[in-house]
Amino acid sequence: MKRSVNIIALILSVVSTTAAQPNDAAEDTVFLLHGMGRTKISMSRLATHLSSQGYNVVNLGYPSTRQSVAESASQLETELKRHAAHAAGRIHFVTHSLGGIIVRACLKRHCPANLGRVIMISPPNQGSEIADKLQDNVFYRWSTGPAGQELGTEETSTPNQLGPVDFPLGVITGDRSLNPIFSAWMGGPGDGKVSVERAAVAGMADFLVVNHSHTYIMRSQLVASEVVHFLKQGRFAGGMTKAQ
Repeated sequence: MKRSVNIIALILSVVSTTAAQPNDAAEDTVFLLHGMGRTKISMSRLATHLSSQGYNVVNLGYPSTRQSVAESASQLETELKRHAAHAAGRIHFVTHSLGGIIVRACLKRHCPANLGRVIMISPPNQGSEIADKLQDNVFYRWSTGPAGQELGTEETSTPNQLGPVDFPLGVITGDRSLNPIFSAWMGGPGDGKVSVERAAVAGMADFLVVNHSHTYIMRSQLVASEVVHFLKQGRFAGGMTKAQ
């Protein structure tokens, strides 16, 4: 009888301890920023997955083809300050493409005291050869707006002027291209818009290459799982496959 009581007490102790452990994500907020020419709908699958993991999700839309990077960064800063008034936990970011450059620009101006981790998916962190080739093309200029002129690979481009990152950053990029012409322009593996090499940035904590294209990479279940793993652990489950 005494042995049975001890076993029951042990079980109750384990259950009580487990119940008392806080959900690390419960008070944390994740800001999502979509890429060039997209809307927040493109990040909806990620938003749903992150919500299911217990995160508070803010899926931001912004006029990516009508604003400069600085204007979009200012808009994000306003949203962050508004959120800070009632935020309890950490603030994380998950971005696609141009969204990563906007976050870098924003954090240069305003870095929240409760900043957590940042994951950039297919970011042109060192610019893109596609922007180099098309910067004078009338359709490209019309369809990408001011920000499209800022994403070249020259040293004076906006991404290359932002410098190394000084926050916990994980970068996920793809090596599957759907456009052979763009692939030829990049001169190496890439996702059809950003080369693997140019997605990397000095100061990042981890780097992961997956077999997806720029257009659909943010809808990948594998990518969603890796995003959550980095938010929790500060590294990717797949291990670093860093661009040299």
